Amino acid sequence: MPYRIALLLLAVFGTFVSSATSFAVERPNLIFLLTDDQRFDALGCMGNPVIKTPNIDRLAQEGVVFDNAFATTAICATSRASFLTGQYARRHGVVDFKTVLTPEAFSETFPALLRKAGYRTAFIGKWGVGNNLPADQYDYWKGFAGQGKYFVDGQPHMTRRLENQTLEFLDTCQPDEPFCLQVSFKAAHCQDGPGWQFQHAPEYADYYAEDGITPASTANDAGYQKLPSQLQGGESRVRWGRRFDGDEMYQKNVKDYYRLLTGVDDFVGAMTKKLAEKELADNTVIIYTSDHGFFLGEHGLAGKWLMYEPSIRIPMIIYDPRLPKADRGQRCDDIVLSIDVAPTLLTLAHVPVPSSMQGSSLTPFLTGQHPADWRTEFLYEHLFPHATIPQSEGVRSEDWKYISYEKTQPKLEQLFDLKNDPQEENNLIDDPKFAKQRDAMRARLDQMRTELQ
Repeated sequence: MPYRIALLLLAVFGTFVSSATSFAVERPNLIFLLTDDQRFDALGCMGNPVIKTPNIDRLAQEGVVFDNAFATTAICATSRASFLTGQYARRHGVVDFKTVLTPEAFSETFPALLRKAGYRTAFIGKWGVGNNLPADQYDYWKGFAGQGKYFVDGQPHMTRRLENQTLEFLDTCQPDEPFCLQVSFKAAHCQDGPGWQFQHAPEYADYYAEDGITPASTANDAGYQKLPSQLQGGESRVRWGRRFDGDEMYQKNVKDYYRLLTGVDDFVGAMTKKLAEKELADNTVIIYTSDHGFFLGEHGLAGKWLMYEPSIRIPMIIYDPRLPKADRGQRCDDIVLSIDVAPTLLTLAHVPVPSSMQGSSLTPFLTGQHPADWRTEFLYEHLFPHATIPQSEGVRSEDWKYISYEKTQPKLEQLFDLKNDPQEENNLIDDPKFAKQRDAMRARLDQMRTELQ
């Protein structure tokens, strides 16, 4: 081959490869992993001394960990709608188990916008936003309605079923076709009703058997008795009675809860191995988080719903293999929210973020930036109607928390100094020394209620 022709072909081929590489870099594959009821500290990388989560910890070591991540609402359906829409509940309107997103609202969710932009979209696991499943809105659908069951006759444990479906989907993926995969786990949600609460797979039965779990300082009768009367009794206490009433029950159920999450960690290991086998690993961003937190007996309670820290704090990890080594392994202290996930996924894919989204993209933090105008507080809302779980709204800043329970009798307000009272035991709402702080946060809540409609 003549030298000049060879140079020309090399130049053309090089340009093609460069363009293809640039295109791939600009349109990474996206995986969004959403666990259920996983509190912020139920991971090894979050400092938990008992639970073993080496595969998720590896994502943290090579990615960015957000140490102050929160759900804007701590109930499944509403929170999942917030993840999809990037909106507060008062805007998307899903405040019960029946309401679904309208077609117009769904068209501005991150999966719909990514699909419109050419991404191949997939959903596996618990849908959780009403019972009308949007199977036709995805290219690959393995979602289910309701809570589902961990064990179904003749089938593997649910987490393993989700793993098999995920590997099946990844086997159909190609490097030149970007995809967005959502995997929505049942773990570590309980199996509702009396009996075995956290039904892990049999192979985890011996995990943590020799460990002793230390309860929180408020996880006792004294902690429960310090609660306002409006927060005692009801569903939170009923579920405490099924899970944490006595040390033997407490040890068993917390360990079973950890065993479910260890199953999720094994899922992550199998998934990342498949990404490597398919030569997709270098261009696949993974976001790992939970729909909300979970009480492990704190204040003598179980469940979530209330605005205490165990209920609203969540794990949040973003792993982007394209990051320079200098930007990997970061820990971020800024306040980030569940509603930030949708705009983050769109920004990673270079898809415009619609004005309807109220969250903000987390992509600046991936390269060590800390926007000067980033939030220092956020609105919490629990608008779900329930006979024994009070509705609440509040403002959580870096050092303070104000909560208003508008419909309790009498009306309840709480004010906590998080810096000096991290266990939230001392309500300062009537202390005259903190009247200025109370009044300022009351006013801020009223302002947010209007601004964030």
